[in-house]
Formats: sequence, structure tokens, C-alpha cells
Amino acid sequence: MEAMEIALKTYRIPEGKAVDLKKRKTHVRPVYESKTDYEAILADHVTRLSDLQQRHYAANAHGLLIIFQAMDAAGKDGVIRHVMSGVGPQGCGVFAFKRPSDTELEHDFLWRAVGKLPGRGEIAIFNRSYYESVLVVKVHAKSLRDEIGPDGAPGDELWHERYRSIRDFERHLHVNGTRIVKIFLHVSKEEQRQRFLARIEEPHKNWKLTPADIEERKFWKDYRRAYEACIEATSTKEAPWYVVPADDKENARLIVSQIVLDALEGLRPEYPEISLEKRGQLQAIRAQLLAEGE
Repeated sequence: MEAMEIALKTYRIPEGKAVDLKKRKTHVRPVYESKTDYEAILADHVTRLSDLQQRHYAANAHGLLIIFQAMDAAGKDGVIRHVMSGVGPQGCGVFAFKRPSDTELEHDFLWRAVGKLPGRGEIAIFNRSYYESVLVVKVHAKSLRDEIGPDGAPGDELWHERYRSIRDFERHLHVNGTRIVKIFLHVSKEEQRQRFLARIEEPHKNWKLTPADIEERKFWKDYRRAYEACIEATSTKEAPWYVVPADDKENARLIVSQIVLDALEGLRPEYPEISLEKRGQLQAIRAQLLAEGE
């Protein structure tokens, strides 16, 4: 099957580009023609990702960090579950970042991410991330007071310093072999409302909706502004942001899978070459194993 052409430049935010989420669509023309077509394209992407991940693990040359951020009900869990379904658990980890623990609050805001970063040959997926410290804590003053400590000073300078810390941190990772892809699933407020209603109508999804989720909708504009400032300040050539329209879940999954495919293909992972000495060892082992069966 021919590879599906998905124009990723449409979704990638160039370094220094102003970001206005109100002008960026949450729904675009689908890259698939039917449900069957969607399933076929996704299956092809998953198969290719599986092969690339095996090569990536064997090559042991780079780490790959994939960060997902979004408003509630934008589909992060579903994207991760469907897109990465063919990736083996060896060398791949998914980490959810919720409210910082008391121990994490005793450290700088990047500290809790360090131990979850991918090693060479590994993939780490962050379901939310250290970016929460320039998003939710920017919207909610109480969360900020818990986080900044006695010497912290809220205000524009704090956010500029945090953006700079993030850029420096991600540049440090890139220089040391970790490639970073950051994806914002861009869902509309109306689509979120519909998905919240669906969680009420479907009993097996009731657990996913809480009064706090509804309360957060009151801060929609504040979150939008926080995301705009964050993406604009931290999308770089080395660690770009992609703003992916997410009102159509299937379409979002195909776009995201293509982003991950491009990231892995860009690493050009290959299985290690085997030396003549190693080949000789393998042939000796083969002869030994065959002899055991006689």
C-alpha cells in the first residue's frame, strides 16, 4: 500500500512563530476516505513503527522523547494506545504526569522528569509533562504557590525564566543524543462538551468524568493563552511543537503516527553490523545446537 501523504509542515510550529490557537483549526479534511481506509492506514503505520522501533532499540544510538499535551478529553490516551500499539514494551515507556508529589515539590520543576527520560535505543512517552509547570500553575495561583517555594516571585519574569529553562534543558538533551517531539492535541470547547456528555451516556466511561473537569472549563481562555505563550516560546528546530487538530480522533491518530514515523525515520536506525569474529562465534554456536539435536 502506498504511504499516505500527510503534510506535517502544516502542523509544525516554526521557531519564533507567533501562535494563535483561535485561528488554528481543530477539524480539518480527513486524510482517510472511510473507516476501512483509516484502519488500513493506521495498520500500515503501526507495522512500520514496530519495525523502526526494533531497529531503534538495536541501534542503541539515540533516545526518543514524545510529549503529549492537551485540554481534557482531547484524546491523548487513545492516541497513545492506538498509535503505539505495535511497539514492544522493551525499550518503550509511557509516563503520566499528574499533580506533583510532596517529594517532587521539594525540587525544581524539571526534576521529576529526569528519571523518566529515555536512554539510548529507548522511547519515552510523556502523557502531560514538565510543561504543566507553565500551564496549570500559570492558570491556578494556588498550584504556583505550592511549587515556587519561599524565594519564588510570580509574574512575567518567572514564566520567561521557565521557558528559558525548558529550552536549555531540551537543547541539552538534543546535544546528548535525545530527540524530542512535542504534540499538542488541539480540541474545540464544543467537541470537549460532546465528549464529556458521551462519558456520562456510556457507563464504562463514567469514571473518567469528575466535577473538577467541568470546573476547569471555566478557565478555557486562560488555558488557551497559556498554551499559546508556551508553544510560541518553546518550539525550536531541535524540539518542535506540532499542533494537531483533534476534533476527529481517527484523523488525529493518523497525523500523530506520521509525526512519530518521521521522527524515527530521521534517526535512520539500523541493526548493528556483525563482525567476522562474531559471525564465527555464531556459526560455532549453531553447530553446537545442531549437534544437541542429533
